[in-house]
Amino acid sequence: MASPVQQPLPSGGGKRKGKAQYVPAKRARRCDGGGPRQLEPGLQGILITCNMNERKCVEEAYSLLNEYGDDLFGPEKFPDKDRQPSGSEGEDDDVEAALKKEVGDIKASTEMRLRRFQSVESGANNVVFIRTLGIEPEKLVHHILQDMYKTKKKKTRVILRMLPISGTCKAFLEDMKKYAETFLEPWFKAPNKGTFQIVYKSRNNSHMNREEVIKELAGIVGSLNSENKVDLTNPQYTVVVEIIKAVCCLSVVKDYMLFRKYNLQEVVKTAKEPPQPPPEQAAQARGGKEAKLASANGSNQDDPTEGKSNEQAEPENSVDLGPTQPASETPEVKEGAATPELSGQVTEGSESNENDLS
Repeated sequence: MASPVQQPLPSGGGKRKGKAQYVPAKRARRCDGGGPRQLEPGLQGILITCNMNERKCVEEAYSLLNEYGDDLFGPEKFPDKDRQPSGSEGEDDDVEAALKKEVGDIKASTEMRLRRFQSVESGANNVVFIRTLGIEPEKLVHHILQDMYKTKKKKTRVILRMLPISGTCKAFLEDMKKYAETFLEPWFKAPNKGTFQIVYKSRNNSHMNREEVIKELAGIVGSLNSENKVDLTNPQYTVVVEIIKAVCCLSVVKDYMLFRKYNLQEVVKTAKEPPQPPPEQAAQARGGKEAKLASANGSNQDDPTEGKSNEQAEPENSVDLGPTQPASETPEVKEGAATPELSGQVTEGSESNENDLS
């Protein structure tokens, strides 16, 4: 913080102190590699969320992206340090031409300092944006998640989600509609087609309406090809909309649900098989009278040692025939609908019942 500068006392001998004036200090440069220092329209990169530790998140992001970036696109090529920007060796009489050459030299020196991955200000807490240069962010992030999904090897501690950002524009509905009409063509314009869903997230922005944005983007996808259908369970493509302040970040990703919404902490977890319920609970889950009858018949037929219990259960079905009749004489009764059922329920061990039925 800059120290206050006191104005000199007036020469008239008064003791009134001057008002302290604060000189604004220069803002520290976070991006030493050139290029933009904050998220703005026209950038491509990777949006990363973390848990309260942005500095550690940037370190993990650089390590992970450089590892898989070298594997997928080859090692990064650095410009020759000894190479000097081209400039005018002799004096030029034309001032305008000299200024143009000077501007070109400045741009050339800036491009020499640009790196493949560079962190910029995202404009939101616990969110890091890594600007990319010369690579396809959606291809790189999909490659990272696919490898972690197969190996189940955890490589980060503070990084939560990693979303590729293929394009950015101003976060106003008209600008988003105009930009999305051309941005979504490679995936959804005929003859290309596929099922899709739209996921929306807004940070530090209050003038955008979620339902309105999703409705407009879905209409654009449908206008590109009428065969594009919405699928919220397992879509082929997921349109990611991330709004931070006045910048809208867009991307179209695959395997969004398979890779646990591109969460690096969840994608490495092994899916546990749910415990199988007991047979009785499984039968009740089917519901209805059929499940109850199946469980009752199954319990009687599976255990042949329950012949006695069956013989004792038969008089309960023939109670209406008279209380004085013994249980052994119930099969001889011709009236009632219980006789056919008894013939199917008689066990092999009940000889008395077989003789009576014959």
